[in-house]
Amino acid sequence: MTVADPHAPRTPTSARTLLRAEVAVVLGLAVGLAALRSVLNFIAAAQAPGGLATRSTTLNRSLAPDHPWVDLGLQLVFVLGLLLPPTLVVVLAGHAREPLRSFGVRTDRWRRDVALGVGAAAGIGGVGLAGYLVGHAAGLSLTVVPTGLPDVWWRIPVLVLSAVANATLEEVVLVGYLLRRGDQLGWSPRRAVATSAVLRGGYHLYQGLPGCLGNAAMGVIFARYFQRSGRIGPLLVAHALIDVVAFVGYLLLAGHVNWLPT
Repeated sequence: MTVADPHAPRTPTSARTLLRAEVAVVLGLAVGLAALRSVLNFIAAAQAPGGLATRSTTLNRSLAPDHPWVDLGLQLVFVLGLLLPPTLVVVLAGHAREPLRSFGVRTDRWRRDVALGVGAAAGIGGVGLAGYLVGHAAGLSLTVVPTGLPDVWWRIPVLVLSAVANATLEEVVLVGYLLRRGDQLGWSPRRAVATSAVLRGGYHLYQGLPGCLGNAAMGVIFARYFQRSGRIGPLLVAHALIDVVAFVGYLLLAGHVNWLPT
């Protein structure tokens, strides 16, 4: 049975009320509050003198400048915070005695998942970069600075951990969990996809309209893939690779090429 199976038995009404509350709490903790902050930050940036093009946002910033070891500790705490909502999904699944494969977490055919993820990362990452550059030139996007971390030995490892944690958060919660619960609540496949995509887009609105729309489009593609395959492995690989290339690539290219906004 796939997540989008229209013949799947629906949860009884009393249990569905609790399930709706569970979904609201999990989504709120994972991306909901961050999405609201993102919307408010976008509004503030759009109303600033000069508009979006004169503003910038840093994705991975130093949390304790001039104190590298404290900074490292804070970065790791932040990464752990990103991983808490997916961990909560695992706990909830165990409590309900639901197999993790029903949320798309599967280890069979992992080589195929990795290969699909690499291919998806190349295609989606390339289109996303082009969209950002065009949007920035048109004044529709802030300048996105993927990292502002100091030049210390742990910078790249922390960026990689951050990329993996972000991928895990979004794909486990916004795809595997949300679409599974939507199916149990009787949502149509289109409603489930739209909800996942809107949340993902809103979560990234702080980057400007191209970032919002690009992530929403990626959300549609990823959600539809999950509905057809019941797997999130390729999505995790693709998302993590896109972020790793963005974070580390910025370190290598910033200031050395004239086409990359800094």
